[in-house]
Amino acid sequence: LAVTYEALPGDELAAIVEVARDRGVVLVVDDAGGARVGPAVLGQPRTLELGADVGVTGLDKYGVTGPRLGLLAGRRDLVDTIRARAIELGLEARPMLLPAAVRSLEQYRPDRVRELVATTQELGDALAARLGDAVTRTPFTIKLRGEDLLAGASVGEGEGIVPVEATAALAMQLLQEHGLLTVHFAAVPPGTPDLLLKFVPPETLVALGGADSLAAAIAGSVERTLDVLGSGERIRELLYGRAAAGASA
Repeated sequence: LAVTYEALPGDELAAIVEVARDRGVVLVVDDAGGARVGPAVLGQPRTLELGADVGVTGLDKYGVTGPRLGLLAGRRDLVDTIRARAIELGLEARPMLLPAAVRSLEQYRPDRVRELVATTQELGDALAARLGDAVTRTPFTIKLRGEDLLAGASVGEGEGIVPVEATAALAMQLLQEHGLLTVHFAAVPPGTPDLLLKFVPPETLVALGGADSLAAAIAGSVERTLDVLGSGERIRELLYGRAAAGASA
């Protein structure tokens, strides 16, 4: 599962493993959320079932409950070497976190991952009904692209507004108006001007009034953001506050 939330097809994964094996290369898979999404949603093999020598994932999202640390598994000789190096660098997980990590793994259910994806797609359907083609989707996520936001705004010549500023403005609008903390994708390497909605818990959706209610709130913020994008000064005020906007003016 790439940082863009596009998944590698199973045949491509198998081909990569075969090439590594043919060349005698150690294969390390940084599987992140794919360690759960691949098997639970796409029916793909688990990380080590792919034929990887070492697999890495995290414990803070996508159906697990934390703590935020990495989980490493695989060939014992490689894991021992990596663990020793991690200790040298001070990167090992602190012992007090280990019971929570064990509980997180014990409580993991593939059904929970499928629930999170289904809820996200329910929100995607509701958003698409309001925003149409401005909603971009993967099998797991919803994205609002900065380029699409900017294309829908009346931006004056010389304002110099770029797509990443458009999604930053929308993210701030959602935070100020609805208390919604979203993933502004520019902060995630390799970086894109997208706003990301992913793995929405059904409990959260219910608390916000359901998919239609949340979609209406997001669509309203999008409409107001398009109005703000017409003025560089208003964007600066939204992102940095009135004093900062006045100083830059």
